Amino acid sequence: MGRNLQNGERLRPVDLARAHGLSTQAIRNYEEAGILPAAGRTPHGYRTYTSLHARALRAFLALVPGHGHQTATSIMRAVNQGAAGEAFRLIDESHAQLLDDRRTLQAVESALRDLEPTTAPEPGVGSEPAAVSGSGGTFIGPLAGKLGIRPATLRKWERAGLVRPRRDPLTGYRVYHEADVRDARLAHQLRRGGYLLEQIAPLIAQVRAAGGLEPLATALRDWHRRLSTRGRAMLTGAAELEAYLRERE
Repeated sequence: MGRNLQNGERLRPVDLARAHGLSTQAIRNYEEAGILPAAGRTPHGYRTYTSLHARALRAFLALVPGHGHQTATSIMRAVNQGAAGEAFRLIDESHAQLLDDRRTLQAVESALRDLEPTTAPEPGVGSEPAAVSGSGGTFIGPLAGKLGIRPATLRKWERAGLVRPRRDPLTGYRVYHEADVRDARLAHQLRRGGYLLEQIAPLIAQVRAAGGLEPLATALRDWHRRLSTRGRAMLTGAAELEAYLRERE
């Protein structure tokens, strides 16, 4: 993709840019952000780069797919500042997050496997909503606390159709029964998996109707694929970063 460079060969910003389909402004921005080492200057003040800068750019672009732009930037900035330990800590945090995402996916799959078909009647169909004191339902505050989210988030999910709590006939407060708690748990886990509310709503609607794993099979396969792609991207980024570290040494 790029040129075979000899150590010490000078490169212009446009040389680095063209090799990676970037603009020269992007190269200057990367240098200013600390992603690239500081460039040399000609007697006339023009930037000049070397094979070390080209290697740094390859490392950064390889890190982005696995770690994200912000973390990749922080990793490169730490390396260029001589703080390799900080760079390794950031990489460890990304791997820990990936592992946590895998565990979240496993939790979603486990939760769905354990789902029973929902047989509770819809509000206003065949029965009156029971009071919390005798129904085993929960209010919005305790449910939000259990999920580790704000009550406002549950209200937002309700507006999006992800949860459908009933109202306590005595207090008028929202009451979340077993099926509502299940929907909230699924919404929470899918949000952590990167899905948007408009993507989650039809999935939960299908789960309500089907009461099983099959409606989410496609989404779960896609989630597995994205995690695997991210894991492999981390390996590629690690290889390029190691090559950059060796060249710096």
